[in-house]
Parts: sequence; C-alpha cells; structure tokens
Amino acid sequence: MKARVHVMLKNGVLDPQGEAVRHALGALGFEGVDGVRQGKVIELDLADGTTEAEVNEMCEKLLANTVIESYTVELS
Repeated sequence: MKARVHVMLKNGVLDPQGEAVRHALGALGFEGVDGVRQGKVIELDLADGTTEAEVNEMCEKLLANTVIESYTVELS
C-alpha cells in the first residue's frame, strides 16, 4: 500500500521560498505569476493493513508541523 502526503504552509504563514520562486519567475519573463506557495510531497510505502488514522498520526507527530502547516493524505 502507498500513501502520498501533501504538506503546505497554512494560509497567512509567510512563505519565503515561494516568494523567491515568484520573483525568479518574474525575472525570467513570466509576468503572469501573482503568487507561489511551495510545499512538499512525502511518499510512503506501507505494510498492508496500515490505516489512514495511522498515517494521520505519522503526520501529526513527525511529517508536518501542524502549527504552521496543513496536510492531506492520499492512500492507494
């Protein structure tokens, strides 16, 4: 079983990496980009029977800083 976890900074939290990307895109001539938010994707190979609740616990304890980040989980 696989899980994909998408982690993003919450709205209102300053994203300096995203701002740097937005600025660099403008410098390259891509003027239509008004904002960029950068996040991360974590792919997990899990043993059969691992529950979504267990993956959520992994996120809460390690994979995401839930004070400033939100996350979503996709199981496949």
